[in-house]
Amino acid sequence: MNFKNEIKVSPSILSADYASLKNDIEKVRIGGADMLHVDVMDGHFVPNISIGPPVVKAIRKATDMFLDCHLMISNPYDYIDAFVSSGADLIAFHVESNSDVKATIEKIKSAGVSPALVIKPATKAETVFPYLEDIDMVLVMTVEPGFGGQSFMRDMLSKITEIREQANKVNPGLMIQVDGGIVPETAKLCVEAGADVLVSGSYIFGADNIEKAINSLRQ
Repeated sequence: MNFKNEIKVSPSILSADYASLKNDIEKVRIGGADMLHVDVMDGHFVPNISIGPPVVKAIRKATDMFLDCHLMISNPYDYIDAFVSSGADLIAFHVESNSDVKATIEKIKSAGVSPALVIKPATKAETVFPYLEDIDMVLVMTVEPGFGGQSFMRDMLSKITEIREQANKVNPGLMIQVDGGIVPETAKLCVEAGADVLVSGSYIFGADNIEKAINSLRQ
């Protein structure tokens, strides 16, 4: 994974206009986004339902952007092949899911896709420590997963720092992504804590000037 920006921005299509999704994706691409965050929810692991592999496949046909797929599903292991064949570049799944973490990471890697782990706000940072050498990214949720538009949880900042400090020992190239309530003020706090990939939905897709909004997160 080669990205031009040290601080990377991944707009969440959860906040896009699905009636004109291709146009919205093109707007964030032109605006300088580094990747596209695709939220997948099964209505079981989280109390909401979003999209599945067919939509990811359609997105893949519509853009060459890096697709950062966040699986908020109970049994991610069973769906890795479907998301790989649909065109995901990175697959992030929850350490709290029902699937065996190690086996799921290996399945993703064997398919030639980047593996990532996600932790909910109540999950301790050290839960992901045993896997840091085997993954490319950790996503620290800064809101409860499942819905957009929630307020940023400041007490997640220490968790970001804990993971960054451990990663520096075993996998210095590990990316730390944050998702939930990310605007310029909270983005700055997260970057200072050790994050380098910022997911933002409504702040970007609702902006009058998308390029300006994306750049403001990096600054």
